[in-house]
Amino acid sequence: MVMRADVLARAVDAAAPAGDPRPRLAMSPRGVPLTQARVAALAKGPGAVILCGRFEGIDERLIEGRGFEEVSIGDYVLSGGEIAAFVLLDACVRLLPGVMGKEASGAEESFSQGLLEYPQYTRPQLWEGRPIPAVLTSGDHAKVEAWRRAEAERLTRARRPDLWAAHSAAAAKREKPRTQRGKKPRRGG
Repeated sequence: MVMRADVLARAVDAAAPAGDPRPRLAMSPRGVPLTQARVAALAKGPGAVILCGRFEGIDERLIEGRGFEEVSIGDYVLSGGEIAAFVLLDACVRLLPGVMGKEASGAEESFSQGLLEYPQYTRPQLWEGRPIPAVLTSGDHAKVEAWRRAEAERLTRARRPDLWAAHSAAAAKREKPRTQRGKKPRRGG
């Protein structure tokens, strides 16, 4: 089943008349991948108009004619875009001020700095012979931060080589200007 352009156009035009500043998104497995950076931008914006296809999707003329951007939540196919829209909404809403409690709650999560999040632990101290890493209970905040960073890097390298490559390239780019400062050109030959 393909959703008809003429029927959807009437609904879109009623919900988002010409000049509406909200981005128009169509949830689709062929769309651009949804990223945490895009979610953060949407959460700061005026909202969005989200269109969900069903089974075979939406008539292409409507997507083009009403300026929809196709967005994907992953490399798989669902029966419809509704679940993908819920994923998008949940990811955005949790970034709104006051939703997570402390404003810093989302600062160290997966993807916030181009890395997966470090492992989390809670009580009891020892569970089925597995202790909480000693550094986390040491009280040394600098060591805890270093451990978290190292674990985030380890997990990202092991589980998401694509993220690790992008993170490494960005870090190298940031580091390059620092290493070039203060160096005198070599003479001679």
